[in-house]
Amino acid sequence: MLSQEIRRQFLNYFKSQGHTLVPSSPVVPHDDPTLLFVNAGMNQFKDVFLGKSQRDYTKAASSQKCIRVGGKHNDLENVGHTTRHLTFFEMLGNFSFGDYFKKEAIDFGFEVTTIIFGLDPAQIYATVFYEDEEAFELWKKYLPEERIIRMGEKDNFWAMGDMGPCGPSSELLFDRGPKFGHARNPAEDIEGERFFEFWNLVFMQYNRILGGELEPLPKKSVDTGAGLERIALLKTGVHSLFETDILRSLIASVENLFGIAYDPKSKEKSAAFHVIADHLRSLSFAIADGVQPSNIERGYVLRKVLRRAVRYGRTLGMEKPFLAKILPRLVSLMGEDYPELVSAQGRIAEIVTLEEENFLKTLQRGGTILNQIVVSSKEHGNQISGDDAFKLKDTYGLPLEEILLLAKDVALTVDIYRFEELEKEAKIRSRSIRKTTQEPVEELYTKIVAKYGPTPFLGYNELLCEASVLAIIKQEKECDALYEGEEGGVLLNATPFYSEKGGQVGDRGTLSSEKGLFSVFDCKTPSLSLIFHYGVMKKGELHVGDRLTATVDPECRQKIANNHTATHLLHWALHEVLGGHIRQAGSIVEATRIRFDFSHHKQLSNNELIKIEDLVNEKIRENKVVHVYEMPYAEAVSQKEIKQFFGDKYGSVVRVIDIDYSKELCGGTHTQATGHIGYFKITRESSIASGIRRIEATTGRESELYARSFEEILTTISACLKVQEGQVIEKVHSLLEEREKQLFEIKKMKKEIFSIECKALFEHIEEQNGISLLIREVPLAAKELKELADMIFEKHTSPLQAERKPSLALFLITQGGTLWARLSQDLIQKGLRADLWLKDVAQTSGGKGGGNAEVAQGTLPPGQQISKVLDDARVWIQKHPF
Repeated sequence: MLSQEIRRQFLNYFKSQGHTLVPSSPVVPHDDPTLLFVNAGMNQFKDVFLGKSQRDYTKAASSQKCIRVGGKHNDLENVGHTTRHLTFFEMLGNFSFGDYFKKEAIDFGFEVTTIIFGLDPAQIYATVFYEDEEAFELWKKYLPEERIIRMGEKDNFWAMGDMGPCGPSSELLFDRGPKFGHARNPAEDIEGERFFEFWNLVFMQYNRILGGELEPLPKKSVDTGAGLERIALLKTGVHSLFETDILRSLIASVENLFGIAYDPKSKEKSAAFHVIADHLRSLSFAIADGVQPSNIERGYVLRKVLRRAVRYGRTLGMEKPFLAKILPRLVSLMGEDYPELVSAQGRIAEIVTLEEENFLKTLQRGGTILNQIVVSSKEHGNQISGDDAFKLKDTYGLPLEEILLLAKDVALTVDIYRFEELEKEAKIRSRSIRKTTQEPVEELYTKIVAKYGPTPFLGYNELLCEASVLAIIKQEKECDALYEGEEGGVLLNATPFYSEKGGQVGDRGTLSSEKGLFSVFDCKTPSLSLIFHYGVMKKGELHVGDRLTATVDPECRQKIANNHTATHLLHWALHEVLGGHIRQAGSIVEATRIRFDFSHHKQLSNNELIKIEDLVNEKIRENKVVHVYEMPYAEAVSQKEIKQFFGDKYGSVVRVIDIDYSKELCGGTHTQATGHIGYFKITRESSIASGIRRIEATTGRESELYARSFEEILTTISACLKVQEGQVIEKVHSLLEEREKQLFEIKKMKKEIFSIECKALFEHIEEQNGISLLIREVPLAAKELKELADMIFEKHTSPLQAERKPSLALFLITQGGTLWARLSQDLIQKGLRADLWLKDVAQTSGGKGGGNAEVAQGTLPPGQQISKVLDDARVWIQKHPF
């Protein structure tokens, strides 16, 4: 398959050029709150470009899964209407982190384009930033000057934001010939159809500071991105991205399923095929990587994507779920290179089908709501308000064009201006992602790491070491000393303390010297590989330059290590019981508890939880040795049984935690053998977001205490019930049966009481204005009024009461001041309303109430004369003759 060939050729070339091949990160950027979805190959290296972290390699290459459906890069509405927009695509990229720069990047770009991809060099154009003379001169080695086009900042200057790394860029374009337009060069090709961009080379050489000034970066870097689908288009000479191998194959599946031929020449008819093929890829990869359609954030965007695909499916006549039927073809096309699709196939099918079913029901409800809006709009100027139109689109998924068509059919207009205002407000809300920054603090730690470099961590092998104090932080400022009672952070030249990362909390312990004792209550890495010890001076003082002994609390470390290994066992057990689709979505490993978040689309049953718990405890009892070793990352990636967690950054050498059946890349501390964990107990399973579940658990002593607390509860219950502990369940069942019998008897007695009360009330029915009228105080509770009223109406219409007229107006009041009004249907048809009756009567006495034409309920303030209220009710009826 061509797409697979392009992907592998690209990666193999850069591997041969000394680049580290880095797998695609998940499309969900778990470590970057500013992004909804990964939308470029550089996203997973963003912290490296910003100087916040470093890798063991200085040049890399990847084929990155990308989704562009929100924020600055949003192609959702374009898909289906153009030949070159996609919501899901693959970005091929090569990156340099202070290694090579413009010359090598341009050499690589041209060689890959012409030699590896085989594109005709005579049709290649390059654009450069108009001030970038260096890039212009470098391109002259490969292209004539007339095919090197100078462009402005908008097109050829890249920036990560208003401040930060930035630099000129150079784009590679392919001239597809005059049949795609008459522009003579890329600068004239506004639509970009003839001169087709396929690769962008970004030269990060500046840092933009406050005020817009550019200062040179100490390490110049390169970030490139080539669209795999675009290269496939150029290699095959087809007109549209949807005619490339993967997308065209998915379109063929749509043809077979719908029984309708695809016609790429018809924009109107082909749009549905394009949308379904493209959106299925976005949905499948996003779900495989842990997202599920919902009403918030990423889930909301994903739900919009799915609903758009369903709506376009309806234009082809499909009125039932269909996406899962196309999914197997996608898995067969891309599953070999992206195995997460294979393992998640069943879950993807289940989730999209459920979403489709719910949306189809929603569309039906939307139709009902629309009818109500139509009736209301005809009473208010023959126009559907912008608020109602937006509600139909945003809540019920009805597209504006469909709303306009339906409005036209019933001679209504739509307030488009208000609708567009609401759409604009919604887009602003969706783009606004709150992000807190602590620039002064970050700048402080950046200076410290530049001065002292990374902190050597010795804690895998020892819990105590001699060290020197390099720096001290107090109240977010660097200082020379800490004195008794003061809190702060201490940087050492080496440490056995593990700093918080990967979900594992930082170590506790002490820093002791002849001058004083510093109690460490947390340990963190605020920047790069710095390890800061945070705590309080218990006694004495501590100065920069002091020699001291750093000692980790051994009991606390052992408990954390036990719990971290237990987390790996839990992860393994979840895969065994629930399936290979499980993806970690966060964790906390502390001395006293475990919290593990994972992707799963439904609540775990009690039986599943028991199986998971039993599997973990079984492995604990086996007392397997926990092996820890290092290996090249490239080798680890090739071993599919080794799990890698979302959001983690890996160097060229990685650390493996191996318990035979469970193998994971992990930098945390672990116990020596599983038997040290003792006993694993799940304490809670819950949902924290749509498609994300959470398991909380304990091990060892904490699990024993948890179990003992339930034993104490059982002992207390058995004492209260005066039975043996083993007889508690039997006794509870017996009590429940007895309660049911008592409730039945109470209900029976209440019915008899109501019957007696009803018979007594019947003696007080009056005949006024041609209707039967019953207005009385009753000695009942408020909650019993409805049942009594039902019985009165049932008896009043009984054949045994043939002498009475069927019309009945009922007004009851309790001693506590609760009001109840009810009218028979014939009175309602004649114009009376129970809610107006009760409301008017209640208000005269300072009360309130509401309901509908048939039944209403209300209350009176304390101290009201019940006789007066009853008289008012009678007077109201007398004033409304009919």
